[in-house]
Amino acid sequence: MEAVELLKQDLAIEPDLQNFAGFVLESVCKLGGGVFAASVAMLDVIRDLRGDGAATGRPIQASLLLQGHHLLVCWDEKHAVKVAGFARLPPQEAVIELRTHLQNSTAMADPDILMQRNVQMARHLEEVRARTEREIEALQEAVEKRQDELRESMRRAETDPLTGLLNRRAFDDRLDRAFHHVMRQKNAPLSLVLLDLDYFKQVNDEFGHQYGDAYLNKMAHILRSVIREDVDFAFRFCGDEFALLIYADYPLACEKSRQVLQLMEGKVSIGITAIGPETPEGLKLDEFFQRADHALYDAKHQGRGRAVVDICDMASNSNCIFPCPKTVVIPHGQNP
Repeated sequence: MEAVELLKQDLAIEPDLQNFAGFVLESVCKLGGGVFAASVAMLDVIRDLRGDGAATGRPIQASLLLQGHHLLVCWDEKHAVKVAGFARLPPQEAVIELRTHLQNSTAMADPDILMQRNVQMARHLEEVRARTEREIEALQEAVEKRQDELRESMRRAETDPLTGLLNRRAFDDRLDRAFHHVMRQKNAPLSLVLLDLDYFKQVNDEFGHQYGDAYLNKMAHILRSVIREDVDFAFRFCGDEFALLIYADYPLACEKSRQVLQLMEGKVSIGITAIGPETPEGLKLDEFFQRADHALYDAKHQGRGRAVVDICDMASNSNCIFPCPKTVVIPHGQNP
């Protein structure tokens, strides 16, 4: 049988809850049920309602339903408690009369009760707002902590543990992004510098690995000192191989290389290449890297302790990106 809603009421404050209990017991009496048994049942209902926030300022809504032979109190769409049962179905006229009476009774609100309800609900809303702000703040702190942990994890994954420079993984990522950005935008130059410590194995063999580690850290310190912080990047591939990614044209890269050569007392071989707005379309990333690698090989082949610049098209010695041929920079010599 379809349920008939006799009453629906907000239970924001204690008088609302007490009035609702009174209406329930009044309904049991008028429909011919046992008031004593209903009173016992309502004690449990009131306890459960308070546990769910009734009479605390929360706008919790409870309904009184007549369903067949049973009178039910329902709230929060998940609670339905039987408070009375009837041996016979209440007459329809009595049900209609009771529902009209209850609706009229709840419509006549006491001004003092209205004021209490408003104060309680305002207090409840303020508590909810404050609690929500605390929860949001805690969530933001947790998110920021997690982001810091992720950033630190990524930093460790991209950092060479000995020198603190970026590692090969970071080099591959940043070179790929920088190269394709410059080739696509055509609005800025980019220089790649590959560096190799000369005779490093002999240094290790003669003085030991501890001295070799210190020598590598000296190189790392020098590389950091010659580039612009937060603009350019310094890397250690592995062993005695290093790289610089400089957001500038090749003359500046040559000047930085000359400084490294001087500070390392000419014990470094260096290969340099560059791209810029005039770079021909179609240049691939691996070709760009090979230019610097070939220039580094030439520096070693020509006697080490020098920098070689390769800025020409790899297919031929024509179509130079910059108006100058392949250039060799000698340590402690003139600027290229």
